Amino acid sequence: MQLIGMLDSPYVRRVAISLRLLGIPFEHKPVSVFSTFAQFQAINPVVKAPTLVCDNGTVLMESGLILDYLEAVAGRSLMPADLSALQHAARVAGLALAACEKTVQIVYECNLRPDEKQYEPWLSRVHGQLGAAYAALEKEIAGTALPADEGRLTQADVTTAVAWRFTQMMLPQAVDGAAYPALAAFSAAAEALPAFRDTPPA
Repeated sequence: MQLIGMLDSPYVRRVAISLRLLGIPFEHKPVSVFSTFAQFQAINPVVKAPTLVCDNGTVLMESGLILDYLEAVAGRSLMPADLSALQHAARVAGLALAACEKTVQIVYECNLRPDEKQYEPWLSRVHGQLGAAYAALEKEIAGTALPADEGRLTQADVTTAVAWRFTQMMLPQAVDGAAYPALAAFSAAAEALPAFRDTPPA
């Protein structure tokens, strides 16, 4: 099984960490959708990260669908079985994924478009959505301690920590860490765990 994509993508990284938590052996190939486009295209013509090449050669994409498949392979889920806990985890993971999406939109708008082509009303809107996602996420995890045993992590835990690290790495000026102490502490605790340390977003 091969995971294709760079770990500076939060979507690739959440899959890589989940693979480790699920105990599924895999080979990571750090192929970029930008600098090594042709190489990525040869693996997956859609050129979408993450891409998972299954043992039988089938190519999967979209992190959520990849995770569904991996949990079926592992025979266990990283989401809670209890309905109330599942509802909370789904909300937290959804907010974290929204933060990832808005961070990516801002990065693409600012880094890929010339200054004269950037549309300020759109950027302001996306910044507002990013702030709303993190404000809600801060409330959801306030008072929540990350499990010391990484074997007890949920997908919501993984995605929240990955999202926060990604935004702080890519847009530190957009989201002030001091304004989100619960998120900052939660992410720092997660980054100290082996599954996170072994998959740095370099």
